[in-house]
Amino acid sequence: MGQGTLTAAAEPKYWHLRTVLLRTMDAEFSTGQVLPNERELSARFGVARATLRQALDQLELEGRLVRRRGIGTLVAAPRVGIPVNDRESGRAGAARGSEWKVVDCTTAAASAALARTLGIAEGEQVHTVRRLRITQGVTVATESLHVPAAALPHLAVVVDDSDRARGVLRQLDRLGIDGESRSVELGVAETGEAALLERPPGTPVLVVTTQYASAGRLAAVAVSTYRADTCKLTFGESGAVQVATAVPATAAS
Repeated sequence: MGQGTLTAAAEPKYWHLRTVLLRTMDAEFSTGQVLPNERELSARFGVARATLRQALDQLELEGRLVRRRGIGTLVAAPRVGIPVNDRESGRAGAARGSEWKVVDCTTAAASAALARTLGIAEGEQVHTVRRLRITQGVTVATESLHVPAAALPHLAVVVDDSDRARGVLRQLDRLGIDGESRSVELGVAETGEAALLERPPGTPVLVVTTQYASAGRLAAVAVSTYRADTCKLTFGESGAVQVATAVPATAAS
């Protein structure tokens, strides 16, 4: 084989403009401040409107800008921390400074994929609680908590989704969770999740999968999907995962 030569790809115009805009925002604008309109920005930086829009779209995707209909493009607020590493994260209740809102609670036969995840037989009944995590009025994550029905034999039969969800969470807590493990990966929001997060399908997300153990056995699995444009994951000294999320510029102003 011949020896290959690596050549650097030319930087796209919009990407260079993105860097310039970031420097300008840091030097001249504060959180919540509205940027000049596209015509003014295009003239200032000597670029086509199409190039400018690409750069602005990228900065919005990164969570550095927020677009508000009737207002304009605003500088996004800095991120604030939200713990997801312990009981305060909402396994059996609401987290401090945030709120968990139940979407629905269902009981159905486990698919092959879910059965493998939970370590049970395909077709076994599984309780699934879907919730939204809301911080300072903003939906920052969705969660699907899966619990094998066999693990909660004393769960009361109720019709209301909220009561049923509370029952699942309460019974799970009473099992005595004695171990948790987490994995984090980058993904994109599917149609259903995107609607709950109020973002377009395909929006980048951070997927946190948490396994809960009780008496040495897997008791439940929670899949939490956080908006990657406003959230970042941080790790404390103990190795516990925490989430930081941006407060909307309009809320901060």
